This record gives sequence, structure tokens and C-alpha cells, in this order.
Amino acid sequence: MKKKYLGLIIICAIILLSIFLFIKMFIKIDNDKVYEFKGMVMGYNDNQVFVADKNNIIHSFLGCQNVSNLENIAIKYSGLLDKEPVIKSCEEIEVNNDLSLPKEYQDEGIFSQYYKLAYETLNKLSLEEKIGQLLLVRFPTEGLKAEQKYKFAGFVFYENDFKNKDKKSVKKMISNLQDVANIPLLTAVDEEGGKVIRVSSNPNLVSSPFLSPSELYNSGGFSAIKEDTINKSKILKELGLNLNLSPVVDVSTSPSDYIYDRTLKKDTTLVKQYAEDVITSSKNTGVSYTLKHFPGYSSSVDTHYSAAVNNASFENIKKTNLPPFESGIKAGAEAVLVSHIITDSIDEDNPASLSINTHNLLRDDLQFSGVIISDDLAMGATASIENKEIKALLAGNDLLIVTDYEEAFNNIKKGLDDNTISENLINKLAFKVIAWKYYKGLMYEK
Repeated sequence: MKKKYLGLIIICAIILLSIFLFIKMFIKIDNDKVYEFKGMVMGYNDNQVFVADKNNIIHSFLGCQNVSNLENIAIKYSGLLDKEPVIKSCEEIEVNNDLSLPKEYQDEGIFSQYYKLAYETLNKLSLEEKIGQLLLVRFPTEGLKAEQKYKFAGFVFYENDFKNKDKKSVKKMISNLQDVANIPLLTAVDEEGGKVIRVSSNPNLVSSPFLSPSELYNSGGFSAIKEDTINKSKILKELGLNLNLSPVVDVSTSPSDYIYDRTLKKDTTLVKQYAEDVITSSKNTGVSYTLKHFPGYSSSVDTHYSAAVNNASFENIKKTNLPPFESGIKAGAEAVLVSHIITDSIDEDNPASLSINTHNLLRDDLQFSGVIISDDLAMGATASIENKEIKALLAGNDLLIVTDYEEAFNNIKKGLDDNTISENLINKLAFKVIAWKYYKGLMYEK
């Protein structure tokens, strides 16, 4: 009987070994297979090249030499694309240099109807003007002079910018800026309601402060939220504001969370509906809304003052944090703001705003084709990071919120001069922002 069992054990072992060798043989064959990745060169770092495909999915490759002058590239490699592939060759792809829309700019994104117009406008701009279109600047005292010199994409206004002003003076402040802009400006504000109220903190502008998401929901459910979005948009548009850096679609149900008071204070299912209703209600109001703070604050601390880490598993983030963003994107969200939180399970080395993995998650998994905006790079979590503007652009942001605009502009210009980033990247990002402005109705075909 023992010999019988021993024989069965030996037979099973032989079968398992054969299966293992068979699988290993095919894995080896797969690893030896040569693949090709084509895309736009974003920038360079020693012998590392950053390349984005037409859907803005970003990959970095080690081993490509002498690519600093290339705009588009075909990389042949073996192994897995996201697991340090072995580079076989790096070759230049011929670029379309006429005024027709290049292939690498073409996708089926939310603004695609306006791509031709955006590309025609792009070709009329200087390099400096294109850099300006990547910056959403904290409104400075010297706003008019700054806009005349740098030609920014737009400005973000805070509570002090509206303090003690009446409607007429606010309209004048913003219209003066628009008058000196060669490309219409994004005029942005964080008007979340509740704890964060930039405009409605001033009773000269709004009779009473806007309520927080949770207060609205408790008072009248999603009907109250829809009504509030429409009413808020009407007031912002009347003042000349066209971009609200809201809604906060972070999921938080614990009062101990930093972000709790700014959220709906409900579970994922209800926050999904909240995101959809705000985006849907905002359409055709003249004001765009921004889903934030991707990929979700969870229980992280405030990034305004220091670094913050989210230790949640990816399964938890996928199940809890991402659905509201996905819901808002499906409803037609034009912009998503990425936080400075380090989310371990996505990228343990970089804040989300500077993380390629995080932006690829947003572009690839959630199929977002609109504008990705970094949180303010002057915040404590990123303020001391060297070359943060360059890292933010290479990570996949289209638009950077900055406070020190001169430093930001000069750092980007230096990155171009030393080939850390490519002019083709600047062109494509400025193109996306301009296409958004056409979509928003800020610009028209002449």
C-alpha cells in the first residue's frame, strides 16, 4: 500500500514539474518577444526618456541614448512595459509639420470637437505664450502687469481678493484682466460651500454664505445640491468667474478626518451620486466644475502644511475612493484636481501630483480625457521639492496651480533649455488647455 502511495506521489510530482517547465518555456518565449511602443517624447533625464501615447498614458524607458532632439519616438523592447523592459532600439518617427492636426494630438476626448481650432491658435503663439498657458496663478497684487508679460492660462482668486468689494468692483477687476489677455482667461475660485467660501464670505456679493455639501444634503437631499449648483454658477458667472475648483468628492465618514467637514460626510454610493449631480447640473451654466482631490484624501492630514501619506490598500482605494471620480467623469467632468497626498499603494515615492502612476490611473483606468490640474505647488507638501514644476509636467498634469509664477515660468523655461522637457510636451499641454477654452465658450471660431 505504501509503495502505491509513493508511486502516486512521484507521478504527481513529475506532472507538476512538467507543467512548471512548460509554463516557464512560454514565459521565456514571451519575454524574448519584441514589442513596439510609439509616442511623443515628453522629456529626458540622463538615459531615461519619458514618452506619452496618444491617450496621454505615460511610460519611462531606461536605455535610450541620444534622444534629446526627438519629438516622436518608436521604442522596441522585450519584457513587460511596466516592469523595466529591455530596450532593443529607439528610433525617430517622422513628424507632421504642416498645420493639420498631428496624429499624436488626436483622440476621442471630451474637447475633440475643438482640436482643429485649438491647433490653429497654438501655431500663432510664441514659446513663452505656450508656457504661460500651463500656469493657473494665485492672483497677485500686480495681476495686470503679470498677465501682460506672461500670458497665463488664468488666475485663482481667494477670499482676500473679494474682501469688502461690491459686485461692480469684482466685475471690473476680472474684466480688466480679460481685456489685457490675448487668450481668454480661466478665472477660478474655490467656492465649495461651508468651510471653504471665497466669494460668499462677502455679503456684498452673496446674501448668505453657500452651505456645505453635507448641510445641503441634510436639508433637501440631491435636489438641494442640484439647485445650489445652478444658483452658485449663476452668481459666479455674473461676477466673471468661469471655473469652480469644486466639488470635493473625497469619501469621508469619520469626523476625525481632516477633509471630513468639506465632504458630503456619506459613503461611496452617495458621494458617487453627488459627483454626478454637481457635474450634470453645472453644464450649460458657463462655469466649469473640478473634481477633487484625486485619488482621494481618505484619512490623510492637511497637505497645506506638510507631507501626507495614505496607507490604504489599492483594493480599498479602488472600492471606496475612485468611484465618485469615475461617476463625475462619466457625467462629463472637464477637470480633475490631483492632490499632494502620497498614496502608498499607487506610488510610495511621490505625491500624487508628481506621480506618473497616479495620472496613468486617471487617464487609463478612469478614461479621463479632460484637463488634469495640480493642487497648488506652493503648498507645504510640495513647496521644498526640487524641480517640482518639471516633475509635475512629466507626471501628466496639463495645468499647474502656482503662487510664485516667476519661479514656475523660469523653471519650465530652464527645463526646456537643458532638454529635461521637450517643446513638443509644452505644445501638447497648451493645446489641451486652449481646446478646453474653446469647449467652454471662452473662445470662438472667427
